[in-house]
Amino acid sequence: MREESIVTSETLNGATFTQMVLAGAHHLKNNAEKIDTLNVFPVPDGDTGTNMNLSITSGADEVKKLNSGNISEVATAFSKGLLMGARGNSGVILSQLFRGFAKGIDQKQSLSAEDFANAFDNGVNTAYKAVMKPVEGTILTVAKDAAETAVIESETEKDVTALMEKIVKEAKASLKRTPELLPVLKEVGVVDSGGQGLVTIYEGFLAALKGEEVPEPDTDDIEMDAMVNAEHHKIAQDFMDTSEIEYGYCTEFMVRFESDKLKKHPFDEEAFRQELSEHGDSLLVVADDELVKVHVHAEYPGEVMTLGQRFGALTNMKIENMRDQHTAIVGENRTIPQEKTDYAIVTVGMGSGVKELFQSLGAAVVIEGGQTMNPSTQDITGAIQEANANNVLILPNNKNIVMAAEQAAKMAEVNAAVVPTKTIPQGISAMLAFHPEAAIDENRQSMEAAGKEVKTGQVTYAIRDTTIDGMTIEKDHFMGLADGSIKASNQDKLETVKSLLAEMITDDDEILTILQGEDASDEDVNIIEQYVDETYEDIEVEVHKGNQPIYAFIFSVE
Repeated sequence: MREESIVTSETLNGATFTQMVLAGAHHLKNNAEKIDTLNVFPVPDGDTGTNMNLSITSGADEVKKLNSGNISEVATAFSKGLLMGARGNSGVILSQLFRGFAKGIDQKQSLSAEDFANAFDNGVNTAYKAVMKPVEGTILTVAKDAAETAVIESETEKDVTALMEKIVKEAKASLKRTPELLPVLKEVGVVDSGGQGLVTIYEGFLAALKGEEVPEPDTDDIEMDAMVNAEHHKIAQDFMDTSEIEYGYCTEFMVRFESDKLKKHPFDEEAFRQELSEHGDSLLVVADDELVKVHVHAEYPGEVMTLGQRFGALTNMKIENMRDQHTAIVGENRTIPQEKTDYAIVTVGMGSGVKELFQSLGAAVVIEGGQTMNPSTQDITGAIQEANANNVLILPNNKNIVMAAEQAAKMAEVNAAVVPTKTIPQGISAMLAFHPEAAIDENRQSMEAAGKEVKTGQVTYAIRDTTIDGMTIEKDHFMGLADGSIKASNQDKLETVKSLLAEMITDDDEILTILQGEDASDEDVNIIEQYVDETYEDIEVEVHKGNQPIYAFIFSVE
């Protein structure tokens, strides 16, 4: 049983802090959608409320695994979970606020009001150091003002709950001041979305300390409803033009350090941060002994990932096309630009999630097609024209489409070349190897080589009885294919998956990516993740909803 929480006291223990974390996460989840509507700064790289919710949920999940009255242990678990799940600027900053909080109370069993205040202050210092160019009028300002108030008030206020009340009061006041510090907020008529998210978390903390239910949103304080219900239902992003976005891709990834690479390229967090600053903005770099996490808005995501790969293995990669996001939000009519771009990538894929994934990696045109639905030479030629670039690289992602792609490249009126990718994972790997400054032939060669580095697995079903390579396969049974060869068959889908992964995963592999098909359930995915976690302890798992037909799962092993 978990230790009983203390409602008001001059000390704060781990059990109480656990309840605070869970209440803060719950309150943020309830308000995430409204916080999303405030998102205006710096550019629309995802939704702040959603990103902060996913981040704190990851932290809360780690806390739930504990049964400890030691507040240092709880805070450390919360910090680790936040870092691993951090998404977007706001999520990474939130992780650093509580990373500093945890480090500030290292080895403490419980906290006094003064300890509590100093922990908040240490969190602010840690978060500011993580940001390349801190901007006032954001979540950082709200955190700083609240922490400064906490330190001052803790000199006389010894009750933790009363101190938390004052922290919340100052956080709300600071949030109201954000439009005075950040002109774009004042122009739009909203408060900072990240700051609002932090206030929401602090409100949850206070409710837990008081033993109360989390409060309903105070719309007078946060000034959201006035904006949401404004004439014509305008939203914050309406006040920006897509052309104003200088760096078009919100890029996030982690690098898990590898000793052999560190010998050649010793890691220095500050030097790495300075190096990445030359490739974009909205930069955040945070590291511990095992990994470094990066968030940056870049024009060429592959370049920043290549810089990170010098220190270890890439994992938890996420790239979002912010121009497309913004265009979709404000409802602009997208047209092919009159002036040709230098480079464009045309790729083939089936499934809404697969299409979104390729677009997030920078594909100009994604042709709908694949197994059972091969696009024609004319389809590919039309896509080359739509891409409107001087140089076009074509990724067919299916062996049956390669010849049509090559024919279309010959017919093209621009410089076109085919990277003969035969699977979706090969296409994804190839796109990550694209270099905008390289010549088209050089890109074709390096992208083809990158595609060959990844192993592809596919799970589908048999349409008839057959025998192949000595394996008897019955109609409607599931089949597991490794790089095109049938390696497993079973009437049970998940047993087929297990047999296939056993054929694919070796001791040298590090990352398993799962593309969830339209016929695969979330429960199936959870079972697979648990199985991999228990069976292959060194394998990191990433999941994307590909929504692809035919294949219940597509696996990528690296």
